[in-house]
Amino acid sequence: MVRKKHGVFIETPMEARQAERGPSILLLLIISVSVAVIAMAAVWFVFFRT
Repeated sequence: MVRKKHGVFIETPMEARQAERGPSILLLLIISVSVAVIAMAAVWFVFFRT
């Protein structure tokens, strides 16, 4: 439980590390991986296709 002592929030290490991963993080991961795969496929088609 978060406590306040002399105007400072006191948290346990576990509480301090916790964060909310919302849908924006998942969307960012999906988009970035998709762009990387498309870029690698384009490079392969341009340079390595025989």
